[in-house]
Amino acid sequence: MFPLKDDVPTDRLPVVTIALIAVNVVVYVFWQRGGLTLGDPSSQHYICQLVGNAAVPRELTDPGFEIVGEGCGSGGLAPTWLTPFTAMFMHGGLLHLGGNMLFLWIFGSNVEDSMGRGRYLVFYLLAGVVALALQVALDPSSTVPTLGASGAVAGVLGGYIVLFPRARVLTFVFIVFFFLFLQLRAVVVLGLWFVLQAVSAYFDLAQPTSASTGGVAYAAHVGGFVFGLVLVRAFANRRKPAVRPQPSLY
Repeated sequence: MFPLKDDVPTDRLPVVTIALIAVNVVVYVFWQRGGLTLGDPSSQHYICQLVGNAAVPRELTDPGFEIVGEGCGSGGLAPTWLTPFTAMFMHGGLLHLGGNMLFLWIFGSNVEDSMGRGRYLVFYLLAGVVALALQVALDPSSTVPTLGASGAVAGVLGGYIVLFPRARVLTFVFIVFFFLFLQLRAVVVLGLWFVLQAVSAYFDLAQPTSASTGGVAYAAHVGGFVFGLVLVRAFANRRKPAVRPQPSLY
């Protein structure tokens, strides 16, 4: 199930959302030197980016621990305290980047419109930090680099479901060999997304992946989403007009 667009108009150009998407793309293409891949672990540059600029839970919880990449040096590597922010703009591949940016574009513009640009940027960054904090709290000794905008974007989704639960989202639904385009309530689309993340996070805790293989940081998704649910009202300071009546939904 993939959302494609919503039906809530914005009053202002979503400058911050566009800028965040642009920064994520620029970082992936020019800083990480990413390509049409899921990440190239054989690339020395790719390895050094993960070692030096992604967030490593054990580095954040154990000040005396540091992963040193052979042949990486120290040039261009972020200090540990800064990695929760640098990691927020890095991605493990084109699909990872594309999925996050699609969700951010669809749902971020309206959340930004409801908060204003400054508040929205602070909300986004805090959601990413809180999301990472939950991931680290659940596995503080992990040495697997954590990266991606997913936690921050999850915060945007949590905020959206509170502000616009009855918004209609054009959704691509794939069922075995068939696909449909349906208009579904935001509370259904994002509610199902959250349930999937929560269930996956539970099974990750019950059967953790190997520290050497990594995986999807589902706990970060849960943490970001809950942050958005709880704190969106503290940031949203503009009332949006009611969504226009639409035909009945499937």
